[in-house]
Amino acid sequence: MGVQITARHENIVISGQRQPVRITAEIIHKMQKRLLQRGRLEERDVRDILTQTEKEMPLESSDTDKTVTVFSHKGLIEPFTPGQKHYIETMQANDLTICTGPAGTGKTYLAVAVAVSMLKKKQVRKLVLARPAVEAGEKLGFLPGDLHAKVNPYLRPLFDSLEDMMEFGQMRKFMEMDIIEVVPLAFMRGRTLNEAAILCDEAQNTVPSQMLMFLTRMGRGSKMIITGDITQVDLEPGQTSGLIDARRKLQNIPGIGFVELGEKDIVRHRLVQDIVFAYDRNRSSKSPHA
Repeated sequence: MGVQITARHENIVISGQRQPVRITAEIIHKMQKRLLQRGRLEERDVRDILTQTEKEMPLESSDTDKTVTVFSHKGLIEPFTPGQKHYIETMQANDLTICTGPAGTGKTYLAVAVAVSMLKKKQVRKLVLARPAVEAGEKLGFLPGDLHAKVNPYLRPLFDSLEDMMEFGQMRKFMEMDIIEVVPLAFMRGRTLNEAAILCDEAQNTVPSQMLMFLTRMGRGSKMIITGDITQVDLEPGQTSGLIDARRKLQNIPGIGFVELGEKDIVRHRLVQDIVFAYDRNRSSKSPHA
């Protein structure tokens, strides 16, 4: 390829002219992907990848293509749809990303994957995952136990995503060292988070004052991701969603990316896509006075 490759610890440095470097990086990426998928990598695999990549990436191709694969201890985490690919690219390109979409589109999962990837690459020193403690349409009353036991049910989806990204022991160690925090949104007040990946999930259940509080936690060298489904707001009647309010107010600020995923981006059980479509169709067919 006419490039120089240096390997040190977990890092590979490729030096040379821009286009050969870009093609070489893609070849190494495909080699790693095949190794993870099949558990082995043979000489003929490498030759096939070389031939395939050189055909796919001619010299005139643009320099803006991005590798959007995120690695976890279970293997590869990749975007399944063009919408998810755009979502990852937007998170990579912006300090603040606001993503909306229905259930099952990977809003939270991909955000956690990108944040964990940044932590593993030492691009940030800390990972903070937050959620508003709002019940989904049912009053749970006074929950038993200490504070941790009371808020844990609200944060469980974030723990589930984290456990897919890293070994349980490593996750527990990082949490004990405060490198990873999973907290209710209310615990964010008064803090400034430097060199951190900060995620607010279920943001449709914030009010504008909570959203402003969260947005102003961003410190130097930090990346912030806000996700939510504006069709599933669980606030009291008459309250404005902070997510909807933020999308409207922040549209024209450079460095803020907006992504809207749809039914085509749903990657859960095939019935989830049909269910979301049925509810959307029913919602749009109702008259304003229904």
